[in-house]
Amino acid sequence: MDLNDRTSLAELMASYQPTETGYRVPKDGWRICLAHEFKEKRAPLQAKNVSLSEVAKHIGLGLRYLKWWYKKTQVEKKAPFIDMFRALPLRQIYGAPLGGIGGGTITRGWKGEFCRWQLNPGMYHYKTVIADQFTVCLRRDSRTIYQQVLSTEHPHTMQGWNWGYCGEYAFYHALYPRAWSVYHLPGQNVTLTCRQVSPVIPHDYKDSSLPVAVFVWDIENKNDYALDVSIMFTMVNGSGHKDDKSGGHWNEPFNLEKEGESVCGVLLHHCTPVNPYTLCLAARKQSDREISYQTAFNPEGTCSALWSDLINNGQLDSPEGPSPPTQKGEKVAAALAVGCSVAAQGHNCVEFSLAWDMPKMTFGSREKEHMRRYTRYYGTKGDAGPSLSHYALTHYKNWEKSIEEWQRPILEDSALPSWYKSALFNELYFVVDGGTVWVELPEDCDVSGGLRPQEGGLPAQPPIIKEYGRFAYLEGQEYRMYNTYDVHFYASFALIMLWPKLALSLQYDIAGSVVQHDPTERTNLMTGSCSAVKTRNVVPHDIGDPDDEPWTRVNAYQIHDTADWKDLNLKFVLQVYRDYHLTQDTQYLQDMWPICQAVMEAELKFDTDGDGLIENSGYADQTYDGWTVTGPSAYCGGLWIASVCVMCKMAQLLKSDSVYERYRDILERGSAAFDKLLWNGKYYNYDSSGRSLSNSIMSDQCAGYWFLMASGLGNDKLQTFPKEKIRSALKSVFDFNVMSFSGGHMGAVNGMRPEGVPDRSSIQSDEVWVGVVYGLAATMIHEDMLEEGLHTAEGCYRTVWERTGMAFQTPEAYCEKGIYRSLGYMRPLSIWAMQLALDKTGQSYRPRQPSDSLEDTAAH
Repeated sequence: MDLNDRTSLAELMASYQPTETGYRVPKDGWRICLAHEFKEKRAPLQAKNVSLSEVAKHIGLGLRYLKWWYKKTQVEKKAPFIDMFRALPLRQIYGAPLGGIGGGTITRGWKGEFCRWQLNPGMYHYKTVIADQFTVCLRRDSRTIYQQVLSTEHPHTMQGWNWGYCGEYAFYHALYPRAWSVYHLPGQNVTLTCRQVSPVIPHDYKDSSLPVAVFVWDIENKNDYALDVSIMFTMVNGSGHKDDKSGGHWNEPFNLEKEGESVCGVLLHHCTPVNPYTLCLAARKQSDREISYQTAFNPEGTCSALWSDLINNGQLDSPEGPSPPTQKGEKVAAALAVGCSVAAQGHNCVEFSLAWDMPKMTFGSREKEHMRRYTRYYGTKGDAGPSLSHYALTHYKNWEKSIEEWQRPILEDSALPSWYKSALFNELYFVVDGGTVWVELPEDCDVSGGLRPQEGGLPAQPPIIKEYGRFAYLEGQEYRMYNTYDVHFYASFALIMLWPKLALSLQYDIAGSVVQHDPTERTNLMTGSCSAVKTRNVVPHDIGDPDDEPWTRVNAYQIHDTADWKDLNLKFVLQVYRDYHLTQDTQYLQDMWPICQAVMEAELKFDTDGDGLIENSGYADQTYDGWTVTGPSAYCGGLWIASVCVMCKMAQLLKSDSVYERYRDILERGSAAFDKLLWNGKYYNYDSSGRSLSNSIMSDQCAGYWFLMASGLGNDKLQTFPKEKIRSALKSVFDFNVMSFSGGHMGAVNGMRPEGVPDRSSIQSDEVWVGVVYGLAATMIHEDMLEEGLHTAEGCYRTVWERTGMAFQTPEAYCEKGIYRSLGYMRPLSIWAMQLALDKTGQSYRPRQPSDSLEDTAAH
């Protein structure tokens, strides 16, 4: 652990009083004392943060958006895909989410609260349910000597319970998909370690789909006498939403025995008209464990009876039969307690599982019913809670073995800094908690867009989607569009490296939508002009809004007409070859080839002067949708050159000589134009418009080259980016965008002026985009600039996870001071591109010593 890692850990753990480190808690990960208070408080981007010149430029957008927002929210009663008036305030509370991929998520905070819910697909509910708690009861010689809710809260309800656990005696440690909460019980000489395990396992397409998590409580008794210890798990039937009081919800106990193992617990049936579900609290029966339960209690009273029941003998009264359905206005909760004996100076453990079973789901339009992936194994009847719990409690050790085998080579690599190990695994939370859905492909579904293989299209049901299902995740928890493709370009590294079948399934879905056409006219909010929702032979911006009907109606985004964007088609082509390179799936390459040809043919119209290089159109026509770009540009021009390069490579592989010759000619002419129009001797200019800000230094100027390196084409004869120019450009970005910005400790600002100040010509040029920074760091690593790459990425990790309290909600963007934008965002999954670069280059890292300083080597 280098000096920076030790310093940061000391800050986050400064309030922790005991010396106990918990039961087998790993050293790497994100660790924080429950008494920690983040000093830096940030606010979401608001109109008051925008310069007057920017406001003046976007008055029309503001008026059109207001009119559209009012119609959407007040007339249609729907949630806008981006709500500019109700951005999420920063709550510095979140920890690792529970559950596998695509079955909905429940997020626990680092203080143990259940506080972020995504059970309805893609729609988030931010509510801490105070009755969802763990409570410990210690008994000696048949007498209770200590009983405490393991929560630092002091709620106004449930006042019959002992709240206010002292946070200075506990800490939280996350190394996703596991997390540990360590509680030292003051004055009791007992330490509890709760290990939270979710089935998120690379290359596993069964268990990784399960909506379940396990809590293993390790109990260490440091006394010279034995103790009886009970842990009680309480949960409300619901998520803190208003429908918790809609009536008709009921609970019942259950017992399931199979394969020589028994589990028991309580089922909480949440009977809403739309997307009903069942929560399941469970424990495994063992000869030396006492399991008891309370089927129903009112979580809005003092709850004294339940508290007294536990304190009386460490058990609950376990009534038979179901509870009556709730009346409208009522809430109901349940409790499950597990007890064991712990010898003097001994150790024991108890286990719980929490499952949530919503097998059938509908999106906001209610037009279609979708079956979640796990129903392939557990059915669609909504009665899977006991079976899910049984499987989890009898197989979680196998999950942990797989997780440890996956993570071990990276965690044991002493050459890698500790912050990087934490960032790499913890940023993966978004694969699960990105509003993620993973559903079965219906028998009557045609994903091809109506164009058959013999016509240059796809099969109606590509085998990979039929076998592995459909996958979608949001651009962000606040930017509610599924599979936003310009952003997925960055995030896709996590999927293709860890769940490649899901990455390819997503690509088939996108390819099928390319050939679709939706002529419905609508207003683009930026300009007020009208255009078709979807143009044929153009990659969609996204595959839809969860409050509508994704896959059926694409392009929820309507700020710009993205058919005119310059990056979407190119990002498809680059991902196709990158995916082929990493999977060697020849069928995939063959299926995608005609789609690649179609989108590149459509892209050629942007080469208006025929020099082999596309031009941007004088507005923000790419992923930086607030940053105007005119003429040939470093970002889109570089993506174009890289795409033409991979078209040549694919044509070679598929023995398409005429296509190869055509694109080889474009590559030669386009590369010459790119150098002539954009290279200034040190880096590639932002664009070639000749404006006063054309020579800004863009942090993302080497994005096209990055993908060529990730695709194994760095030394290919078709790769036409001069290596010495790429290194010079990266050095300029490091010297200016990184080291000249905020003392070099916040990552890379998107745009920097050669005078050494940020480009403030737009909101976005003045921001740091975390996912872009991780991609930039990967590019540096590919170019043997390991120290610079790690330093660049470290600034983002320290800012997000340690200084501003944005753990498990990494935003799209932040500014140097005070502001963030779009919490819980997809793009930071690009950190896995750094791991790919490290794997490919085999570089080792020497931690900086206090005397070393990158500032010393940066040329300003």
